[in-house]
Amino acid sequence: MNRRHFLSAAAGLGLSSQLFAPQFAPSAAAAGNNGYKAMVCIFLFGGMDQADTVLPYDSTNYEKLAALRPGLFNAYDASSTASSRHRSNLLELAPDNAADFGTRKFALPPEMSGMAELFNAGDMSIIGNVGPLIEPTDKDSYENETVKLPSRLFSHNDQQSTWQSFGTEGTQFGWGGKFADAVAGTSNSLFTSIGLSGNDVFLSGENIRPFLTSKSDGGRTIDVVNKKWLTGYGDRYDNMRAALNEFYDRRDFSHQDLLRMDYGNISAQGVANAKEFAAALAGGKNFEDRFPKTNMGKQLRTVAETISARGALGVDKQLFYTGMGGFDTHSSQTQDLPRIHQELSDAVKAFRDVMQEEGLWNEVTLFTASDFGRTMVDNGDGTDHGWGSHQFVMGGSIQGRKIFGTLPPPVLEMAQYTPEGGRLIPTVSVDEYAATLGRWLGVTDTQLSAILPNLGNFVGDVGFA
Repeated sequence: MNRRHFLSAAAGLGLSSQLFAPQFAPSAAAAGNNGYKAMVCIFLFGGMDQADTVLPYDSTNYEKLAALRPGLFNAYDASSTASSRHRSNLLELAPDNAADFGTRKFALPPEMSGMAELFNAGDMSIIGNVGPLIEPTDKDSYENETVKLPSRLFSHNDQQSTWQSFGTEGTQFGWGGKFADAVAGTSNSLFTSIGLSGNDVFLSGENIRPFLTSKSDGGRTIDVVNKKWLTGYGDRYDNMRAALNEFYDRRDFSHQDLLRMDYGNISAQGVANAKEFAAALAGGKNFEDRFPKTNMGKQLRTVAETISARGALGVDKQLFYTGMGGFDTHSSQTQDLPRIHQELSDAVKAFRDVMQEEGLWNEVTLFTASDFGRTMVDNGDGTDHGWGSHQFVMGGSIQGRKIFGTLPPPVLEMAQYTPEGGRLIPTVSVDEYAATLGRWLGVTDTQLSAILPNLGNFVGDVGFA
């Protein structure tokens, strides 16, 4: 491996959480905050079950869903008035465009009370039946193989990558990263893209690389130096910590082996990046008491605190990548899904409340994404890999309290379902979903056409922003 390949591979692998953000960013003083906007992706790993998240509330379609899913409804004991899936306990939604769905009604499960509140307050919309598509597809064209289909449908890793980059696992750049390339402008590119859920492809741009930080302490400390479980407890280790700090502050590493020299200098730059980030957050607001102490709560708390430090970070636009797992509910769905529904809903509501109090809710848009949906037919106490799924978009400037796209009723004979398992065939492409978000962020139509490979095959805008 030569030196150029090493540097490229190191950046792609994310050998350390802060090491490989670009080193050519303008100073914070050079960037203003006029027109600040932040876009936050919440990736739901495993494939969220759309039909156990946005449920039919009218009695006709509720009974149809129960008939398709006898195992799940029995496991929930849905006939009992104490059950979370008894119709009387569901949280009815009141969309402004209810007339578009005739007599059909929709609800969220009781564990998602925070998100139901957001929807009915006009701070959230539901985007029905979103998924990767190359061109419009229905049951006939799917069965007859007369359309191009995304590669490796129903595979976790490949569909996570396809959602994030329009290519299977191993694709180099994500559409979030390319959006960052497009909107960075005079902003401090070092902190334009912030990742809190690993080094996935979504935030990987051609020019701007993601700055990865820890959700556990909001990025306020540098793991390799200040975490005492790594460097030792007690004052007797302070001299060692001081020596480590002095070592990482160096900028004059040299070695006849260029790979070693590059690694040393990149590591030092990474620590400097982390210190700059930590100092900026230290001067901002601490929202620790405002968020639940859950994985998702900690991530969104860090997002909120980073946004509060936007002036010190010198950013005009930011993209954040967060995520939570547990949605691959082949079994024990009735125990697992309500718990993670609650975690997601509580964290999102806390974030909305804080952003409103800070006067920033109109400048932020959150959206969900997931590998895929689940089959409409259950497998007993779970569901299997699907395709299309329903997603949520939240923010103060979106068209809230509406349902966009389609929410096909639980009738498997319809053209929106595959013949096997009742998988939803998407009616809103990821390209359209991303384009609507991109326009809100400030990406131009010309840039969107270059970033989103299949956009020209679709209407091009979902309408929620």
